[in-house]
Amino acid sequence: MTLADILRRHWPEYLRQFGAGILPSHRRAVRAVLACRTAALGGQVYRCVQCDQDHFVYHSCHHRACPQCGYTATTQWLERQQRKLLPVPYYLITFTVPAELRPWLRSHQKLGYSLLMKESAATLQDVARRDKYLGAELGLVSVLHPVGRQLQYHPHVHCVVPAGGLSADQLRWCRPKSPDFFLPQPVLAARFRSRLKAALAEQPEAAEIPAAVWRHQWVVDVQPVGSGAPALKYLSAYVYRPALSAQRLVADQEGAVTFQYKDHEDHSWRSLTLPAQEFIRRFLQQILPRGFQRVRAYGWLSAAARARWERIVALLGWKEPSPPPCLPSSPPLCPRCGQPLRWVLSLGRGPP
Repeated sequence: MTLADILRRHWPEYLRQFGAGILPSHRRAVRAVLACRTAALGGQVYRCVQCDQDHFVYHSCHHRACPQCGYTATTQWLERQQRKLLPVPYYLITFTVPAELRPWLRSHQKLGYSLLMKESAATLQDVARRDKYLGAELGLVSVLHPVGRQLQYHPHVHCVVPAGGLSADQLRWCRPKSPDFFLPQPVLAARFRSRLKAALAEQPEAAEIPAAVWRHQWVVDVQPVGSGAPALKYLSAYVYRPALSAQRLVADQEGAVTFQYKDHEDHSWRSLTLPAQEFIRRFLQQILPRGFQRVRAYGWLSAAARARWERIVALLGWKEPSPPPCLPSSPPLCPRCGQPLRWVLSLGRGPP
């Protein structure tokens, strides 16, 4: 069972009930998922040189909401990030917002998500520049994730941060004052709240935000992640693909969809059953606005800071690993006899 199977069965009813309120980006995503790897997108025809059988290979949609696509792009992104892991400890820092702010974010996604990423990165830089904590500029990679483990709407930002930074004069690599402490969570949370409040005060749309949002205690979670590789692998699953693989789909019976999720407390796998219409609604919540960049680098890890990156590499006496050599692609093999397939012809896209 795939997500496309579920949508083929239940999307017409969802469209009938909520058609007027469905965003164009959501409609495009569903069309892409339904057409992915079908005759609608065209493809290639191969013939086995041994058993003389024809095999049809249809094209992928390459939409970032499709769980069947994005594997190659995700693997390449993970390899690039892992090559830049410095020989220092790493932290995964997660910025969340109160529940009262989430309805506004859902209605103003492009503006709200951009501010979440911008102000969370600026918060880290503000606190890290204080001499009492680090006194240096950070480099970090941020990933926006709009849903939680049960696909409920829960926008938050994950930041993978090396434990150290570049001094203001760019002559020293500054390490944390204690190996067991990086940046204080309460200070980060308070600074994030004040920065986001100031940024939203300049936006006319922010008048709809309840005043209680700014009276809450906000939460920022700081967790050590060793070399950083586990955190990058965890985040890579959400970079070019949705947070719902086909392996997590369990059943689609009697108008209800069952899927698995990992519990936050004990990390065990559990099952959740939702009405099909609610499942589709939760799936659509993770679709980002068109053109939105959900992965961003800041500080000396940004693309514009190549000189500072090279200075850090020199200060640490470390050499960035070379990318692996590009191996020639092997010809496709016949699923029946395992012999090479020979290309025969290309199939055009189907009619709209």
